[in-house]
Amino acid sequence: MRKEEIKKVVRAGYAKIAKPDSSCCVPVNSCCGSTDLAQDIGKKIGYTEEELKVVPEGANLGLGCGNPVALASLRESETVLDLGSGAGFDCFLAANKVGKSGEVIGVDMTPEMVENARENAEKGNYRNVQFRLGEIENLPVADNSVDVVISNCVINLSPEKRRVFKEAFRVLKPGGRLMVSDVVLLKELPDFIKNSIEAYIGCLSGAIMRDEYIGAIKAAGFQEVRIIDEASFPIECMANDSTVKAVVEDLKIPPEKVKEIGSSVISIKVFGVKPCETS
Repeated sequence: MRKEEIKKVVRAGYAKIAKPDSSCCVPVNSCCGSTDLAQDIGKKIGYTEEELKVVPEGANLGLGCGNPVALASLRESETVLDLGSGAGFDCFLAANKVGKSGEVIGVDMTPEMVENARENAEKGNYRNVQFRLGEIENLPVADNSVDVVISNCVINLSPEKRRVFKEAFRVLKPGGRLMVSDVVLLKELPDFIKNSIEAYIGCLSGAIMRDEYIGAIKAAGFQEVRIIDEASFPIECMANDSTVKAVVEDLKIPPEKVKEIGSSVISIKVFGVKPCETS
């Protein structure tokens, strides 16, 4: 698929997700035995009960694969940028950490998501959060202007991941921190998955090899790059994902092949620092 085609497909897919009762990277039907799927997914990937309750209703769509806010160790008065902010869940958690003197900026390329996020900010009376429509490959953010860049299961959707990390490096102040949760591969996916549009929306075919992902962060200029944590991607949840189901059914993939594909996918949490300027 061409880059622009991928962006168009992903934007359309997430426009649908912005509506209630839709999902992408997580199952539509609970695979974890909870009546509240988004809350249940949140607990499994590292959010506390308090964090899940404190945000405005509708902000948590259950689309993440980690809790970058917790790992970023945010401080009062910092400026935080969330790449692919969705309905604003991580932005609101970050806003609580940085306080009234801090600022949080969410960037998302889907107008429906930005609209949802702005409505959620109004509902929660968040005055230190703003949401901007834009692409994470071309951030509508000034150079050297933010202290921390976070992202949650979004960069894997970009066909230009190296450019995303270069943009993150550009907007960070010297000494600024990168903390992202994302999906990567331990081994290459079959071509029929890589070439599937449904798999791309489902966060499968957009994922790249773990070492390549880390290499892209380092190539952008980040230092102290390290994987803070990694976990297997639960195959029982993947099998219930509506987009993954579409891929399996359309391509007639046998169950054993689905398990093999599932074992190739993991979620990681990665940290990096933009070096301070030297005299």
